Amino acid sequence: MLLRFRVANVRSLRDEQELSFVASGDEHSGSATEVDLAGGEPISVLPLIGIFGANASGKSNVLAAMTDMSNAVLNSYARWASYDGIPRHVFALSPKSENEPSFFEVDVVIDSVRWTYGFELGATRVESEWLHSYPKGHRQEWLDRDASRPDVFRWPGGRVRDRSQLVRRTRPNALLLSTAGTDNHPQLSPLFHWFRRNFWMISPEVQKEERAQYTTRELSGPRAARIQELLRVADLGITGATIVRDGPGQDAVKLTHRSAAGDVSFDWQEESYGTRSWFALLGPLLLALDEGAVLLVDELDASLHSRFAAEVVRLFHDPYANPKGAQLVFTSHDATVLTTPSGERLLDPAQVWLTQKDKDGATELYPLTDVEPGEDEDLTQSYLAGAFGGVPALLEGQIARRLLVAREAGTYDETGDRADRVGRD
Repeated sequence: MLLRFRVANVRSLRDEQELSFVASGDEHSGSATEVDLAGGEPISVLPLIGIFGANASGKSNVLAAMTDMSNAVLNSYARWASYDGIPRHVFALSPKSENEPSFFEVDVVIDSVRWTYGFELGATRVESEWLHSYPKGHRQEWLDRDASRPDVFRWPGGRVRDRSQLVRRTRPNALLLSTAGTDNHPQLSPLFHWFRRNFWMISPEVQKEERAQYTTRELSGPRAARIQELLRVADLGITGATIVRDGPGQDAVKLTHRSAAGDVSFDWQEESYGTRSWFALLGPLLLALDEGAVLLVDELDASLHSRFAAEVVRLFHDPYANPKGAQLVFTSHDATVLTTPSGERLLDPAQVWLTQKDKDGATELYPLTDVEPGEDEDLTQSYLAGAFGGVPALLEGQIARRLLVAREAGTYDETGDRADRVGRD
């Protein structure tokens, strides 16, 4: 289970930003679940977070940064050997960012034990790496790596086994956790495998065909009944799905629709974009719920009706549909996801996070609780009105007026008539 994610100098996230699932005080209301921690008090953890903001404000970059961290853990040992340095996505709008490290850190709970793990990546080497555990409610330092010291690796308490072998096998441009996980280290592998089982990214276009094929394969497995049911209840006119052979070793799916003349099956490519998007989402969605994983969905509203998006949110809120504590982080432009048609809040303020760019083009990430919305305030209306930030700085009719000005200027320039006066205006 994910508690917090921190990042700096990654993509548009220049300064350190934090995304937190921990609910404090009165924030959690009925949405959070109590998670027992070994040696400490239970903690209230949110099942999902929605990130809202204007186009190009950095919403997607928050999710991309999470996958960047996961990729570094999973691949730095095995796949970065061919790199002279380290593949990074630093903040591109400042020349000095290339010379500064990229920072990543997570707080997670594995088998009731809290862990804090993080690292800093330079252009050519891992600058630092750290691991803390809280098995009895107090912090234990397990790893302290600092490339600027003569003795790069320190092991406070001597808790980690096979330390010399781990150091010997870890390259300067690889994470020690990546080495440990690849070698199936008995103490560190659980954290490595947490990254392997979490931060699954779903975006509107990337790997959509692969997700649809995965859902198709799941129609022959234990999740088949739930996939069929979610297709039927989505009000797409679908009565079922069947697998058909589409060449040697290849399966395709046909969805059956109601009609006045009876059920009719259509080829996959004849289905609407929204129907195909919903189908492609179901396999990974159910897998995340069954595994208790952290699922990342970029632009949840891009190809789904707001009613579908609301049902995805409800799945993660429902303890019966989500018994293993799976978590969702999604981005959206659709403010109607904030409230139901009856005016009830679908998301608590603690679950709503906003992004906006500062004057230097860097993303600022902050929770809605920072702006203290009223208890009975309509979050959708207030958000669209710009009361919370995170919306385009655009006046009504401004685009049309700018197009008119540009067209007139272009006409004058082409004819040469009054071009100078237009420029002065």
